[in-house]
Amino acid sequence: MSDHVIKQYEEELRRLREMVDAMGALTGEQLNAAVTAAERSDVDLAARVVEREPEADRMEHQIDSLVVRLLALRQPVAVDLREILSALRIGNELERICDYAENMAKRMTVLGDAGVETMHSLVVLARFATAMVEDAMHAYATRDAREAQEVWDRDRELDATYTGLFRELITYMIENPRRIPAATHMLFIARDVERIGDRATNIAEAVRYLVGGVPVEEARPKADATKSMIVPTAS
Repeated sequence: MSDHVIKQYEEELRRLREMVDAMGALTGEQLNAAVTAAERSDVDLAARVVEREPEADRMEHQIDSLVVRLLALRQPVAVDLREILSALRIGNELERICDYAENMAKRMTVLGDAGVETMHSLVVLARFATAMVEDAMHAYATRDAREAQEVWDRDRELDATYTGLFRELITYMIENPRRIPAATHMLFIARDVERIGDRATNIAEAVRYLVGGVPVEEARPKADATKSMIVPTAS
């Protein structure tokens, strides 16, 4: 390749990294706004989260388009290929996280309009998942496989906390059936938060692959016991 083509190629790779970083920043803003809306029962803030969701779709489309161009025209190999494939995967994960933030905001709006406060333990869980996403993106920006591994390891703690919250919400409904509609919304929010943690873990795996060049094959640590939980009956 000529010097001009090489320079253009390097510029495109740089731009791809910047696009992923920018999408990561938007995702962090959306998550923090959604959690703050829950904490404060702020329906206006929740509405702004919903309004901004199309930005994530646009960013993902731009990343996809540039990835296709790079693969088609540059035929990358080795670390460059890993860079491009990781960007594609991370962009997809971030878009899904933004979808979950939008879902959370919509349900929080319903709770806020009904005058129902979000349970503190749900806010704590959401803050934990948000930190996982932010740390995973920091690992991507700094190419830090160790930090990515730490995010990956924290998924077990998130699952265990989610299981405890699930049990708390079920008990909350059994004690007073009138709470069922609000608690059901919170159960769906908690499930979205758990999935956000899974997406953060996927990003961490992409970073480990990008840095180390070897796909992650070890079994992911899981502690979500909700699928086998027996719902107690009222006495």
